Amino acid sequence: MEISNYLKIKKLLPKNVNLLAVSKGFESSRIQILNEFGQQDFGESKFQEAYEKQILLSNIKNIKWHFIGKIQSNKIRKIVNHFDYIHSVDSVKNLLKISNAAIEIGKIQKILIQVKLANDPSKGGIHCDDLIEKWEELKKIKNVLIIGLMTINPKGLSAKENLKLFIKCREIADYLKLPECSMGMSNDWNEAIEAGTTWLRIGSLIFGER
Repeated sequence: MEISNYLKIKKLLPKNVNLLAVSKGFESSRIQILNEFGQQDFGESKFQEAYEKQILLSNIKNIKWHFIGKIQSNKIRKIVNHFDYIHSVDSVKNLLKISNAAIEIGKIQKILIQVKLANDPSKGGIHCDDLIEKWEELKKIKNVLIIGLMTINPKGLSAKENLKLFIKCREIADYLKLPECSMGMSNDWNEAIEAGTTWLRIGSLIFGER
């Protein structure tokens, strides 16, 4: 656990940038320790692993859970039921399923739409042109509150290349009048801040290597 790193990063963050501690792959006890230092937002990418942690930490009432992983259709209702935010909505099909689940549960689900900004077959997301084209239609979908965009850059890019893609994501979010951008991880968080991120997803810098 790199508490000193956590405190250092927190001190460097501009006021409008939130730190999302990516706790996937780490024990619930580490989440509890970080929560005691004031961290409330935690990111998980596998429902079952997250759910087990949520049960173990159910006595801590101020934790906000963010789903950041690949969405499996058969887990959507459970994700909607147990997560405050979903960052990784990578298709209109999944957005509609989230809407249906939220209607059933009686919840307004906060989501960020994952956009694909580079030709990387390993990363999902809605192509930015498709998103802009369908935007008026997407805004009308019930029981989902689209608060922003999320993106994951391909691995191996230079700082300049990372910055360019992050700026593109921020520009699209601004064009669509969306306040939030979830972009930047342990290896490219400085570029993400420069480009205007509002959510940094940081795991290994805080928790150590998995």
